[in-house]
Amino acid sequence: MWRRPPSPSATLQLRQFLRGLCSSVKAHDLSHSLPPSPVLVQSSFSSLQYHRHPSTPPSHPLFPSSRAFSSRPRFRGKDVQNLEQIAQSISEELLKDANAESISLKQRLHLHFSHIRPTPELILQVLNRSPDAGRSVLDFHQWVSSQPGFKHDDETFSYLVDYLGRRKDFKAIHDVLVDGRGVTGRKTLASSIDRLVRAGRDTQAVAFFEKMEKDYNFVRDRESLKMVVSALCEHGYAGSAEKMVKNLAHEFFPDESICDLLIKGWCSDGKLDEARRLAGEMYRGGFELGVMAYNSILDCVCKLCRRKDPFSLQSEAEKILMDMDVAGVPRNVETFNVLISNLCKIRKTEDALKLFERMGEWGCYPDSTTFLVLTRSVYQAARIGEGDEMIDRMKSAGFGDALDKKAYYGFLKILCGIERVEHAMKVFARMKKDGCQPGIKTYDLLMEKLCAHGQVDRANALYREATKRGLPMTPKVYKLDPRFAKKKPKVKRSEKPKRETLPEKMARKRRRLRKLRLSFVKKPKRMMRRAF
Repeated sequence: MWRRPPSPSATLQLRQFLRGLCSSVKAHDLSHSLPPSPVLVQSSFSSLQYHRHPSTPPSHPLFPSSRAFSSRPRFRGKDVQNLEQIAQSISEELLKDANAESISLKQRLHLHFSHIRPTPELILQVLNRSPDAGRSVLDFHQWVSSQPGFKHDDETFSYLVDYLGRRKDFKAIHDVLVDGRGVTGRKTLASSIDRLVRAGRDTQAVAFFEKMEKDYNFVRDRESLKMVVSALCEHGYAGSAEKMVKNLAHEFFPDESICDLLIKGWCSDGKLDEARRLAGEMYRGGFELGVMAYNSILDCVCKLCRRKDPFSLQSEAEKILMDMDVAGVPRNVETFNVLISNLCKIRKTEDALKLFERMGEWGCYPDSTTFLVLTRSVYQAARIGEGDEMIDRMKSAGFGDALDKKAYYGFLKILCGIERVEHAMKVFARMKKDGCQPGIKTYDLLMEKLCAHGQVDRANALYREATKRGLPMTPKVYKLDPRFAKKKPKVKRSEKPKRETLPEKMARKRRRLRKLRLSFVKKPKRMMRRAF
């Protein structure tokens, strides 16, 4: 069918209409594609959406871009929950099998997380959530360094060294330290030495100190020497530490703090004779033992007494305290913490409380460790009221910050261990009132104990509370303790009278006849008067 061609005026009107429509759509896209910073639209993880990055080209509403919004969340530093979600998403990418993916890890990270602004907190959470990622974290490390506006520092390098050290991948640590020359510092050095010593490589830790300035550009001074000696002594390598100090005496002459660390290392190993030998060498060399050395010797003596003869603990501790007084070394709060903790471990809670009340006589005042040790001890002794009072005293003394999730979990574990479940629930309520959010272990502990006592409804209420808070609780089967099971009352069965045998029947008749015969016998008068 023949149609009439459009007139020039109609063509001009249609062109102007389309031009206005395109300009309005472009202005709308530009106004929504240039936000000042990434803003979270919805808080739920399943429906996370973010504004478009400035570098992403605007998409037409009728023809959407092939690169749509990723299902991975974007980072917002002020939102802790969002930070955990981002860390979990990146961790899932790190844990994927590289052979099963068509593109490399760095390309996948750039594809899904190119809009993220990395921070040290995000890097730490990603590494903690990816224990089985292996050397994939090296690609993650390189991808983070390629992000605009981010530079690795000493802190982020220490996180990576800690992760690789947990896997005992010291070859990869060597490569990381070589790449980080000029950036790494004290934190990375401490992480490297700590991981070597924890892995049982004390000789390599000593060799690391020798070559660290040449290979990794670390500063080799007295402070770094103390760092190595402290790590060796803390993990049971006091012999290697003493040998290292003697070999480097011409370069770094040991001072009193290094000698105190060595004595503390021998005492941590339980070798009191070696500690006394080193103390004698220090005294002959003109050094004086510090309070840290005396506290270490005191702790070692108390531990040996607990193992061999607990009744002699107080007398042996008095000898060490007398030596401190003779040497003019004042006691500090750590001295009392050593005594109180060892007394509590041998169940002498009353003596520990008396010592606690006498701390002011030596000018010492309890710290958070003192309160926590005593609270656990009085709870263990089933002195529930005193334990609550100790928590109140701890708060009034200004150590309420030390009552964290770990401390409350210790209290709950003790109370559940002595079968004080009702008071454990009161402490649990107090924990939430103080702002401590319970974790999975706390809920598991209470649910298991409530089920053991037959209080299934309260255990289910705790489970619903935990799932409502977003904790990944796993349903388990808890056993009922037979001691707390409700015993059913025994129903007595109606027993029929037994049939009497012939001998029993004859005996019964004889007894009855005898009673009848005696009933006719004249009874003597009891109050008969005598005749004169």
